Amino acid sequence: MKSLMIQGTSSGAGKTTLVTALCRIFSNKGFSVVPFKSQNMSNFSYKGKGFEISRAQAIQALGARCEITPDLNPIMLKPLGNFQSLVYLNGKKFKKMHAKEYYQKFVRTRGLNIAEKSLKKLQENYDLVILEGAGSPAEINLIKFDIANMKMAEKAKSPVLLITDIDRGGSFASIVGTMALLDKKYQKLVKGFVINKFRGDAKILEPGFRKIKEKTKKPVFGVIPMLNFSLPEEDSLNVKPKNLAWNEKNLDKIDQEIDKLSKLVNSNLKIKEIEKMIK
Repeated sequence: MKSLMIQGTSSGAGKTTLVTALCRIFSNKGFSVVPFKSQNMSNFSYKGKGFEISRAQAIQALGARCEITPDLNPIMLKPLGNFQSLVYLNGKKFKKMHAKEYYQKFVRTRGLNIAEKSLKKLQENYDLVILEGAGSPAEINLIKFDIANMKMAEKAKSPVLLITDIDRGGSFASIVGTMALLDKKYQKLVKGFVINKFRGDAKILEPGFRKIKEKTKKPVFGVIPMLNFSLPEEDSLNVKPKNLAWNEKNLDKIDQEIDKLSKLVNSNLKIKEIEKMIK
C-alpha cells in the first residue's frame, strides 16, 4: 500500500499537472497507479457510464493508464453562485447545498466517510495512489472542514510534496508561511517542495533553496520550467467550462501531451528520491 500526495501553496500552483505527470512516470516504471482527489470543486466534469466526476481526475487516469471510476473523485462540487453548489457523491447527483450546510453539517461526517471508503478501495487495488490536494492546506479559516489536504494525507499515511508557482512571485515566502501555519503533526508529513513554472536558469534559485532548508529542514525536489501544454483546463476559476469530446482523436492528443509533460517533469525532479520516499 503505497501513496504520495501533492499539495500546493495556493490554487493554480500546479498540483493537477504534477499528479498527471507522476501518474505517467510511475506507470512507465511498472506500477499500477491511480489518481485520487477526495473533493473537487469544478464545472469541468467527465461523464462515464452512469456517473460524473471531475474531468481533472479522468485526465489523470489517462496518465496512469487506469480505469476511470467514481472512486477517483468521490465528492464533486459544481459551483452555482451565491455560496451554493450542486454536490455529486460517488459520481451521482446528490443535492444543491449552501456552503454553510456543506461545511458545518456534511463534510466532516458523511463526506469524510465517503472519501475514506473510496481511498481504501483504491489502496487495496493499486500499487500506488497519487493523491491531489485542493487549494492550500494552510487556509486557517477552513482547516477544520478540510478533507482534501492533510486529513487525507493522514488517512492515507502518505508523504506530501508541496508545489508552488514561482511565476506568481512570493514562492519562498509561501512555502515557509504554509509550513509555519501547519500543525506539527502535518509538518512531519511534508517531505519537500517543488518549484513550478520557472523561467530562466534554475541555478539562481540555489540561495533560496538553502534558506528554505534552513527554515523548514526540508529540501527542494526540483524545479519545473515554464512551458505550455495543450491539456484541458482543470477548473472553472477563470474560464468558462467547455465540453471535451472523449473520442479517439482527442484522447490520442491528450496522451501525447501527457507523455511530453511526464518527460519534462522526469528530467527536472529527483524521481529516484521520490520513489524511495513512497516505499
